[in-house]
Amino acid sequence: MPQIIPQIEKNLHTSWQKDLREVITDPKEMLQMLNICPDDYLQHFKARKLFPVRVPKSFINRMVKGDINDPLLKQVMPLSQEFVITEGYSLDPLEEHDTVAEGLLHKYHNRVLMVVKAGCAVNCRYCFRRHFPYQDNSPNKQRWQEALTYIAKHSNVNEVIFSGGDPLMASDEHLEWLIKQLEKISHVRRIRIHSRLPVVMPSRVTNKLATILKQSRLKSTIVLHINHPNEINKEFNDALEPLRCARIPLFNQSVLLKGVNDNASCLIALCETLFDIGIQPYYLHLFDAVQGAAHFDVDEEKAKRLANEMLAKLSGFMMPKLVREIAGQPNKTPINLA
Repeated sequence: MPQIIPQIEKNLHTSWQKDLREVITDPKEMLQMLNICPDDYLQHFKARKLFPVRVPKSFINRMVKGDINDPLLKQVMPLSQEFVITEGYSLDPLEEHDTVAEGLLHKYHNRVLMVVKAGCAVNCRYCFRRHFPYQDNSPNKQRWQEALTYIAKHSNVNEVIFSGGDPLMASDEHLEWLIKQLEKISHVRRIRIHSRLPVVMPSRVTNKLATILKQSRLKSTIVLHINHPNEINKEFNDALEPLRCARIPLFNQSVLLKGVNDNASCLIALCETLFDIGIQPYYLHLFDAVQGAAHFDVDEEKAKRLANEMLAKLSGFMMPKLVREIAGQPNKTPINLA
């Protein structure tokens, strides 16, 4: 059986908290790092008041210097369009305000979604939870206990999804405690971690995290969030090695975003690159209609054309499912490509 490689920890994973403290929160500083004159974009910076700017340096280092239209930069750059109120868009497009316990959503029959951490290392401007009341669902052990009590009382729940914010904003020690509490609930069989943190800040993947997941009786999977092939570099690929060695299944879900990845060649390259490094393409989401981010939306007809072109050029096992999430539905809704 392959062993977790100890030198990975030494070389890459000793300072994720330091990297977190050093995230860029000023769009002016971010543009200066990219050799883009910020004076031409000052009118956009006010959008920070709607949703703060947070971008790890590792993610900025993957952007093309001098290119204001870089697809990674577009995902995190505040824009004045965010002030536009668009009909049909909502502060809560998935109607997640009805929690069954603090920080716990029971949207689907056999699985619950647990807000493990309120914050993120990166604030993606298209985030469907950009208006989520994290102040009312800020996790701590007491609130986790309320969620655990609910899960224990509902024997139909066999899977717990760690979400947020970003669940990997929690320390390994806190995650270990939470996982051990879930292990005590006999009908819980799986945990699923949805995280963008390993992508934007690869130092977060530690040997300890991989060991915790490997040694748990609960079957663990990690669902990453990667929208563009340029997000994948050697630093990120190397960081995944402890998870691969621990045999943790890795999946990816993407969001279809106007001006970022809304062309077939980009999406095909993303799926090919993901599979090459051991990540299974899983979902391609249609945009959730969150207020303040309508400029990212891609209409369903174009999405279907792109998906059909992908089907024609990708091996079937590399093709993500094109889906939309509809509030109140018992599952994600597949998009019929016919």
